[in-house]
Amino acid sequence: MTAEAGHRGRQRTRFLLLYALAVAGGSIAYAPLLTLLLPGRIMDLASDAGVSWIAYLTFAGAICASIANIAFGWASDLTGGRRGYIWAGLVLSGGLLVAMPYATGFMQLLILICCWQIALNMMLGPLFAWAGDCVPDRQKGLLGGLLSVAPALGALSGAIVTFSGFAAVLDGFGARLIAVALMVAGCVMPVLLFGRPKHIAALEPHAVRGARSAVPPQRKQIVVRMWLARLLVQICEAALFAYALLWFASIDPSLDERGTAQVLSAVLIVAVPLALFTGRWIDRRDRPILPLAVCALVAAAGLALMALAQSPAQAIASYVLFGVPAAAFLSLHTSQTLRVLPDPARRGRDMGVFNLTNSGPSLVMPWLVLTLVPLFGFSGLLALLAMLCGAAALLLATAPRVAPAPYAPVQVAPEQA
Repeated sequence: MTAEAGHRGRQRTRFLLLYALAVAGGSIAYAPLLTLLLPGRIMDLASDAGVSWIAYLTFAGAICASIANIAFGWASDLTGGRRGYIWAGLVLSGGLLVAMPYATGFMQLLILICCWQIALNMMLGPLFAWAGDCVPDRQKGLLGGLLSVAPALGALSGAIVTFSGFAAVLDGFGARLIAVALMVAGCVMPVLLFGRPKHIAALEPHAVRGARSAVPPQRKQIVVRMWLARLLVQICEAALFAYALLWFASIDPSLDERGTAQVLSAVLIVAVPLALFTGRWIDRRDRPILPLAVCALVAAAGLALMALAQSPAQAIASYVLFGVPAAAFLSLHTSQTLRVLPDPARRGRDMGVFNLTNSGPSLVMPWLVLTLVPLFGFSGLLALLAMLCGAAALLLATAPRVAPAPYAPVQVAPEQA
């Protein structure tokens, strides 16, 4: 059997499901903390300086996350193993998360957030690269659909830890973070213990002949366009990720952290079937770029309507129009990125470079918010974000079709037990 045929082989469904659950654990690790729990904690500690604290902590954390994701992804390439880094990152990030309540000043929070981001990306960098080692192109659409469960569970975990019914059990900031750490461990550990992916030799680095020299200019153009498009969408996502609570409150003060968490959860849950359906369509039609362009265009329309929202109903409806396609875009984009990476021997490093589109916007977004919101309000910010999302749609809509990578004829190894 040729490598191309092996590349078209299928990975075990069990591994795909457990892997998606592990990625969801990564979302649970940061979504409740950065969206709800940490902003609430900062507002208690800093009061009027809360917005500035969030901006500076987000900026510093994003720098640490960017460097750590590339470094540990590249290290897992060089050592030829992913699991050890994932285990270490899981343990360290969980411990630092539980220690967060002991930070009561700005510098203490800054140090803890930076260390936590480094530990978390020790886990996430190799985890994302692991999919490239195991999942063939014909299942990457399905993988992207399954990955849409990750942000949904991340938001759902935020709704759980802020739900009033759990107040007696999860009393206070520290108890909620312990619950988050336990949920993360429960999601990540199963794939490490029971995943047992089938070995597909055509996905091994040596299966690609002259990977660097064989990449045509057209394919390089796709890589650049996909990177830029994700960066633009992530700037929009990052702005609302950090400031959704404040934006909803500016429309209606009764929309508190619990109400915001419920809206975020509902949007991301609705995005799951959309991403699954679209991912299966991508696998059948082998058209990975077109659905991404459509999702970005609809998300841009949602942002434009958010800029015009005047009532709670309008705010929630327009956020749904943005959030559902944006969530589907990001999960599908993650899996399709693995199709276009130029060097299979450096999947961890290259996924870390693509991860700059996740963490990089956090370096830009705080200054956009601090510059635009005082002058034009959230409406001016949202109008700019709508234009950025529209530009992402244009980049992808005009991109050439993805060509398959060149594979050398090698034999497919037998399945691993």
